[in-house]
Amino acid sequence: MSDSDRIVEILTRMEENQRRALEAQQEHLRIAHAQLERSNTTIQESIELQRVAVARQARVTRLVLPLIGVLVVLLVYLVIKWRIL
Repeated sequence: MSDSDRIVEILTRMEENQRRALEAQQEHLRIAHAQLERSNTTIQESIELQRVAVARQARVTRLVLPLIGVLVVLLVYLVIKWRIL
């Protein structure tokens, strides 16, 4: 085998290795994009769940605080009426 044949063989191997490396990089890039999409979806779901939770908390607060106020007033009324203290 001559030197030029050997050089051509080496260059051919280098080209093939570079092609494989490029394919591997493209596959890694596809995986990274898929993971990014899953992450974005999860984040959006989390944000939506937090919004729902905050809305529920606001509804409960609007209901419970007046109820607590009424109960305190009733307690004060009973304390005064029965002169417990």
